[in-house]
Amino acid sequence: MNLVVGRGEICGFIGHNGAGKTTAIRAVAGVLDFEEGVIEIDGVSIKKAPVACKANIAYIPDNPDLYDHLTGMQYLNFIGDLFSVSKADRELLIKNYSDAFQITANLGDMISSYSHGMKQKLAIISALIHTPKLLVLDEPFVGLVSFFTTINKASGVLFSYKDYDLVMSLPVKTSHVVASRILQLYVLNLFFTLMAMLPAGAVYAIKVNPGALFYLFF
Repeated sequence: MNLVVGRGEICGFIGHNGAGKTTAIRAVAGVLDFEEGVIEIDGVSIKKAPVACKANIAYIPDNPDLYDHLTGMQYLNFIGDLFSVSKADRELLIKNYSDAFQITANLGDMISSYSHGMKQKLAIISALIHTPKLLVLDEPFVGLVSFFTTINKASGVLFSYKDYDLVMSLPVKTSHVVASRILQLYVLNLFFTLMAMLPAGAVYAIKVNPGALFYLFF
C-alpha cells in the first residue's frame, strides 16, 4: 500500500471486517509495530522518532477508553498537560470545541454518567486540543452527527470505516481499489435492473396497460 495524506485532506479506508483497516490505522498512529515499509508523519519516521511523531498525531480508536472517575473537564485538562498545551490556548480550544459539540454544560459531570455519543464527542475534543497535524480515527461515526463541524481543524485526517455509502457521501479521497469496488456495486445494481426490473415492468405493461405516467416514471 502506498498512501499520502496531504495537508487539509481527508482520506478513508473502507472495507469489510478483517480487511486490515484497524491494523493499518494502528501502525500509522504508532500503536502497532510493523516489520516492513515506511510510515512518516510530517517527514519524520514513526519507527525512528515515535515520540516526535506522536506529538503531531491524535489517535481515536473505535472504542476509546476514557477515565470514568474523572469529569469531562478534568480529562481534557489531563490530555492538555500531556501535550503541554498552554492554559490560555487550552481554555479557548476547549470552549470552542465543547460549544460546537454541545457538551459544555456537561463538562463538570463524571464521564461515567456520559452516554456513548457524549464520550465520543469528548474523545474527539481531547484529540483536537493540541492542534494535531494528523488526526487518525478508527470507525468514528457511530452516533456522532456533528463530527465534520470541527474535523477540518487538523491538517490531515485518516479514518477507517466499513460503510461504503457513508464514506462515499463524505468529501474523502479514495484509492483506485475503492473506486473499483464502488463501480462493482453500481454494475451489480444495473445488472439487477436490466435482468429483473425491466422484464417485470414489461409484463406489467402488457397485462395492465397502464397510463402514460407509468412509462414516464418507470
